[in-house]
Amino acid sequence: MSVPGLMPFISRVATRAYYRFTVGGARVPAEGPVMLVANHNNGLLDPAFVTVAAQREVQYLAKAPLLTHPYIGWLVRAVGSLPVYRIQDDPRLVGQNRDIFVEVHQALAQGAAVGMFPEGTSHSGPRLSPIKTGAARIALGAAKRIGGSFPIIPVGLVFRDRNSLRSEARVVVGDAFDWSDLAARSDEKYAVRELTKRIDEAMRRVTLNLDVGEDAALVHIAEQIWAAEHGSARDSEATVSRLALTASVLQRFRLRGDAEWQATARELRAHARMLRQMGLSPQALKEDVRWTAALRWMIMRLPLLLAVPLATVALLVYWPPILGARWAGAHNSDGPDSETTYQVLGMGLLGTVWTLMLSALAAWLGGWKIGFVTVLLLPSAGIAAALVSERRRLGWLAVRRFTVRHLHRRRLARMRTRQAAIARHLHELLEVGMQ
Repeated sequence: MSVPGLMPFISRVATRAYYRFTVGGARVPAEGPVMLVANHNNGLLDPAFVTVAAQREVQYLAKAPLLTHPYIGWLVRAVGSLPVYRIQDDPRLVGQNRDIFVEVHQALAQGAAVGMFPEGTSHSGPRLSPIKTGAARIALGAAKRIGGSFPIIPVGLVFRDRNSLRSEARVVVGDAFDWSDLAARSDEKYAVRELTKRIDEAMRRVTLNLDVGEDAALVHIAEQIWAAEHGSARDSEATVSRLALTASVLQRFRLRGDAEWQATARELRAHARMLRQMGLSPQALKEDVRWTAALRWMIMRLPLLLAVPLATVALLVYWPPILGARWAGAHNSDGPDSETTYQVLGMGLLGTVWTLMLSALAAWLGGWKIGFVTVLLLPSAGIAAALVSERRRLGWLAVRRFTVRHLHRRRLARMRTRQAAIARHLHELLEVGMQ
């Protein structure tokens, strides 16, 4: 099997190993031509997320310098990416884009899925960058060959803290929009301009766009309080929709200089600080866990305690490549939006090399059979260790929350009352802001 054919499997492993993420929204057609357009602020992991959401093989267009990058170029080429030449990279090569576009047109005409990041480059900004016209030009060119329009589907990638291991990541697949009126339009300039506008609007419906990066924490805590108090769905589509609504209303109030929203923002930040001090989330504060439920939870996880020593040994064995991957991520030269990419790739490569070295050592000391068993068991032990470590962390967190609930009942009662009041006030502000 080719490496591009393995891309869906590799993408699932890479993304789920680093993040706790969910996919929601519409479904990408399982066959036939489709263009996936996504926001781009997490380096080479963004194509992996889009591939997982698509549940099919996707061919990507990548800026030309990535294909010759000294560290990650091999991977970009291995997954079958096509280069796009930008003026800022080398004006002399821009003319080669015509041949690349023809190749993409042919792939779409043959029923392929093509992934694009219309912002043109990966960035760490809090909102979408201006959309380039390349995606619209490619879609219109392919429509002429296909004989009409085909689905263009927006994919939104929203991260709580993209550089933190096992943090939340949400992927939202939007609905395809109609552009059949533009597919056969003779005025090419108008068609490109209008289709680019529609792509931009579709992408904004599935992404979180903030005027100020520091607002992210405020918007997230507001959404969590709203969901906890109103029992709202926590799937990716519903969560991102609430985040986008909150961000939009916040922007309107900021432009008006609304003092009431500023007071609410201070209240939200103060409540968030108290939740952190207590080790609670808005949902955990809302819940009232009885001692019988906590006891049952702990009994069910007793077997996990037996695995902790073995998991600790496995983590210690893989500690050198883990440190190496973290160093590579922190010291990469491509900016903060590539930190996670380097960590994931570094862990994959360094972990593989480390496993082979330890297996070779085991074979030298105990024979080839011991070496063979070692190379088979070590990766499984490492993965199991990571899972046990996370569950152990979540377990201690749950025990701590249970203890806090019963030692600080009065304080938590006041916090619950305060959270309910904040949720009511948010509801009023959101209704006003939407008018």
